Amino acid sequence: MSKGLTSRNEDYSQWYNELVTKADLAEHSAVRGCMVIKPYGYSIWEGMQAFLDKRFKETGHSNAYFPLFIPKSFFSKEASHVEGFATECAVVTHYRLKNDGNGNIIVDEDAKLEEELIVRPTSETIIWNTYRGWIQSYRDLPILVNQWSNVVRWEMRTRLFLRTTEFLWQEGHTAHATKQEAIEETERMLDVYADFAENVMAVPVIRGKKTETERFAGALDTYCIEALMQDGKALQAGTSHFLGQNFAKAFDVKFTNKEGKLDHVWATSWGVSTRLVGALIMAHSDDSGLVLPPKLAPIQVVIVPIHRSDEEFEKISAVANELISKLKSRNISVKYDDRDTQRPGFKFAEYELKGVPVRLAMGGRDLENGTIEIARRDTREKQTISRENLDEYIEKLLEEIQLSIYNKALNFRNENIREANCYDEFKQILDEKGGFIFAHWDGTVETEKKIKEETKATIRCIPLDNKQEEGVCIVTGKPSTQRVLFARAY
Repeated sequence: MSKGLTSRNEDYSQWYNELVTKADLAEHSAVRGCMVIKPYGYSIWEGMQAFLDKRFKETGHSNAYFPLFIPKSFFSKEASHVEGFATECAVVTHYRLKNDGNGNIIVDEDAKLEEELIVRPTSETIIWNTYRGWIQSYRDLPILVNQWSNVVRWEMRTRLFLRTTEFLWQEGHTAHATKQEAIEETERMLDVYADFAENVMAVPVIRGKKTETERFAGALDTYCIEALMQDGKALQAGTSHFLGQNFAKAFDVKFTNKEGKLDHVWATSWGVSTRLVGALIMAHSDDSGLVLPPKLAPIQVVIVPIHRSDEEFEKISAVANELISKLKSRNISVKYDDRDTQRPGFKFAEYELKGVPVRLAMGGRDLENGTIEIARRDTREKQTISRENLDEYIEKLLEEIQLSIYNKALNFRNENIREANCYDEFKQILDEKGGFIFAHWDGTVETEKKIKEETKATIRCIPLDNKQEEGVCIVTGKPSTQRVLFARAY
């Protein structure tokens, strides 16, 4: 194994970057700002996809696929949308290369596109142009579609998983006959994301609405879930947008309602991305490597044999294979690492780095005594136990580890939520402690921008279950009816 990781306390950013690469999750590619997601990292994303895709289908959605390229003119149809994405768009201007006669490949200037194409930063425009042909009557509604795809947003400062020029995601796009139906859909999908974050990723989240400044470009309301990372910074873990009739009006998507009148369709969109892999790493992992909740661990249990002879190895393997069969029947993913090219100590360090929740080790003495050594990744605890009913024990242990990881993250989050009653106190908490800060705000864009410019903290959300209380804005002293959630964020 390579040398250990930089400590989180020493340099959190360096720790994160080293962990992503040393745990074989991803690496920088030859294309600036883009990443190669390696098999182990991609298998975590596949696990996320599987859980979410199942939930989407359970809530009535179907998957579809729309083009990667979007005509530039589509973006000009919804003013706030184009303004929100204009600085992040990659633009295709030509469709052919040629040899210049000196062995160099150059762009063929005669192959210029009549209209430039945008590499999708998000798909609202191409999808609503398509929906115009799908919707004529209320009988055609609702349309509940999701797309798994890649998108491109031209980032200047990138970090693996958290912010890359190209990333993977899902984007739901739904069409409804009434405003109320669309709002209910927006809230339903936020609940799906929150449930996934907490019960699968083991990451506690706060559900809320974005302010006008932080809202998705083209939305009337943006709902979000906000998580707290171990360095005290927030991470937006999912968003669900109520788009109103903005895109239906922009693309002239009308339908005949039950009363026989023409009306514009009501819309939503919602999405999460590979940024969730970054959230998973930063919420749980330690200075020894990944700590993965069992529900998302590609390998939930690893078995390492420790033997002094081929005969002993064969006996250990027979016991291990029997256990593997029982674990697989319980839908537990298990790996038997019988490589003879690495010593057991190397393997222990490797699986600790990769965050495998449960490690089993079996040697000659265990064979004789009917025991096995079991190690938990989350607490680093080790014990020797009987092999009797071991599959049942491990199944329960994985459930315990899942809950333990969540509770640890929840306790950390709760210990790092504070209230600030004046601007000086607000800045002191940010600089000395970080975390989430509840503070009064006067509701103006000017004050929100001032706080962001001076402290780099943003309003993460106005929590949906927010307590109403009289107070004054920490900056202007103007009246306020509730505290909002601030933090520095990724």
